Amino acid sequence: MAAHRRSAHRKPKQRPLTGSAARTAATLALAGAATAGSVTGAGAAPAEPAPTATQVRAKVDRLYHDAEVATEKYNGAKEEAATATRAVDALADEAARRTARLNTARHALGSLATAQYRSGTLDPAVQLALSSDPDAYLQRASYLDRAGDRQNGMLRGIRRQVSQITRVKARADQETERLAARRAELREHRTAIRTKLADARRLLDTLTADERAAYERAADARHGGGPSHADRSAGRAPVAAPNSRAAQAIAFAHGAIGKPYVWGATGPDAFDCSGLTQAAWKAAGVSLPRTTYTQINAGARIARSQLAPGDLVFFYSGISHVGLYIGGGQMIHAPRPGAPVRIAPVDEMPFAGATRVA
Repeated sequence: MAAHRRSAHRKPKQRPLTGSAARTAATLALAGAATAGSVTGAGAAPAEPAPTATQVRAKVDRLYHDAEVATEKYNGAKEEAATATRAVDALADEAARRTARLNTARHALGSLATAQYRSGTLDPAVQLALSSDPDAYLQRASYLDRAGDRQNGMLRGIRRQVSQITRVKARADQETERLAARRAELREHRTAIRTKLADARRLLDTLTADERAAYERAADARHGGGPSHADRSAGRAPVAAPNSRAAQAIAFAHGAIGKPYVWGATGPDAFDCSGLTQAAWKAAGVSLPRTTYTQINAGARIARSQLAPGDLVFFYSGISHVGLYIGGGQMIHAPRPGAPVRIAPVDEMPFAGATRVA
């Protein structure tokens, strides 16, 4: 019986399929494999197509613009860091001077206390009773009273100086924190600029030589470029500036034509956009702030229809670009990396405003 039970539970032997049954099974297996393959592939993202030359050019333009925005922020943070550095140095000098005066006052107080100690410690009434010359003693007592008043005045002065030094050191700590924050901003903006410019270069490297040449020609056209405009002698015709200072600023800008754009540069060998306008007006004896968004408030705001040679013209909604107007709808500006200082029409970029400096 046990053998019969083992035989009853034994798995039946599979017989190989032959003929039409085999063909049917093979067809079903292949269909299942194809279905499984299509299900597996359904979740995979299709390969992203490479950007066209037009898309690359648009991305490069945007990266250059973003880099210029970051450059102006960098310039502002650098100016604020310089101001904070000067403040920290001035406060350190003030603290040193006040500490020296405090030490002098403490020394004088110590000398006075030593002199009083050496003069004796007898009660004044006893000293008067024992004195052989009461009048002389009273004179000395009056002097000691005055000395006591002097000592009290010195103590009040020392306490006042200690309080002042504490306040100066607190201000120095605040300026030091401010300086650290500006330096952190500098590092952040510097990294952003370098990253965007590197991305732009990588994108340009994906273009063919002909496509890149076409991009450079188009960019030059937008920014007033071309061989004649890269020449420092270009556009040297006399300009009817409204005053001598404007004429000097324009003359300086003409002399900078052909010099390279370098972010953060203020001359004399390279410039960014606000560095050029600042340097031009500095040559005329006028001090401008460092950034586009502060230069626009450095003079009287004027309408585009009122433009005169020497005015500052600003572009984009974020006030991220500036040029020096020279008349006839033209300006001198530092356009972007790879494009030197040049003459350009003011209507090639989104106009944001204008300022008359002097």
